[in-house]
Amino acid sequence: MNITESKTKKVTYTNPLFRSMSEEEIYVYQENLLKKQLRYIYRNSEFYRNKFNQIGVFPEDIKTIEEFRQLPVFMNKTIERENQKESRERYGHPFGTHLCCSPDEIEFTGTTSGTSGNPTFTYTFTKEDLNFLNRYIAHMLEYGGVYPGDRVLFSHSLGIYATSSILWGIRSHGVLPIDVDVRAGSKMILKYAEMTKPSAAMMTPSLAEYLIDKAPEIIGKGVGELGLSALFTVGELGIGIPEIKERIENAYGCRVYDYLGELGFSCDSDEYYGIHCVAPDFGLFPIDLVDPETKKPIEVTDGVIGEVIDTEINLKALPRVRYASGDVVQVFTKECPGCGFKGKRIRVVGRSDDMLIIKGANVYPASIKKVIAKFAPDVTGEIRIVLDTPPPRVVPPLKVKVEYGYHVDQRYLQDLEQRMKNALHTEARVTPEIIWCEPGSLEKAMTKTPLFEKNY
Repeated sequence: MNITESKTKKVTYTNPLFRSMSEEEIYVYQENLLKKQLRYIYRNSEFYRNKFNQIGVFPEDIKTIEEFRQLPVFMNKTIERENQKESRERYGHPFGTHLCCSPDEIEFTGTTSGTSGNPTFTYTFTKEDLNFLNRYIAHMLEYGGVYPGDRVLFSHSLGIYATSSILWGIRSHGVLPIDVDVRAGSKMILKYAEMTKPSAAMMTPSLAEYLIDKAPEIIGKGVGELGLSALFTVGELGIGIPEIKERIENAYGCRVYDYLGELGFSCDSDEYYGIHCVAPDFGLFPIDLVDPETKKPIEVTDGVIGEVIDTEINLKALPRVRYASGDVVQVFTKECPGCGFKGKRIRVVGRSDDMLIIKGANVYPASIKKVIAKFAPDVTGEIRIVLDTPPPRVVPPLKVKVEYGYHVDQRYLQDLEQRMKNALHTEARVTPEIIWCEPGSLEKAMTKTPLFEKNY
């Protein structure tokens, strides 16, 4: 399959109502939903009611989104965990005091991974919430050419995890998920892909790359022979790096789409133009941005970078409101050059808690990985940032382990290193110490491949 033959399809908003609206009209529509949501959470959530009472501002006082953005952050991951602890002790449920419905009304709950502490039940939905969210997944699948009656290989950690909520959206679209838990291993994933012949697959970019290398030895053929017509990846920078996008698309012989839950997905373009934000009725993403360090609001203009403050304006069970997500993104407000989508688009820059401070400059690991990936095939693209002391402050030089390419003569590594350092200095504002590693020695994870090697 030649994926460059077809003309790029235009991404549209999920809700047809917005397709004929101007950006200004959409903004007003969001303001009205926000006002209703603030009244709802004040009536139904002890936590949110206390927050408003403490600052002396009440839902009826908020007339505009800009006024709302001046409020302090209500919640972050630490506060969310404290809420959960309190609700367990007082009410016997784990969902937090910010819960806005009866626990009896909860249809699904999914947690974060818990890598930075106890898991949080962030993804907790009523049946009404799920029906609302299912539209976004169905819309994305249809854009990627996946229709009722098709099968989708779904390879994530299954069970009480955030990605499991996506299964509801897949089924609502009339599509059968072939859900193989990633913890079952690559052999099982590839075996079921062979047996069920899915038309598309959903996984992390790390797993997509991992299967490229494993398929020939496990099933005796390349992943391109699985016959996929689309691949949807989530959870990592991955597809935002041109070299990784090109490698995956060439290997699988199909388009790969980057998505961010129900918030949006990338378009059917050879070049990556970011995640298209198709859900203005879901929340204020990405128009509520703050400075990652000061948490002060910043103006959303084309190309601006900031931390996302989540406010969900249509969910009923556990809506996040003024929630410091930790996700740092770059926002684009101009029409997509690839497909003509006129709404906002974002590129993921990294996590605020992954940010390093080197000589007073903020450095994101994802930016380092993106620069190094440009040197493929002289490098494999696998890196580890070595931390000898807890972040964010790093005493220079920053140490970065880099795998050189399989066919690189080690005599040329010195020249390659100098070119790489020059590029990193110019594009990522860091001049690291490069530690060369043999290809394949930095293990690639089947879920999210870590960027840090922590020696403290």
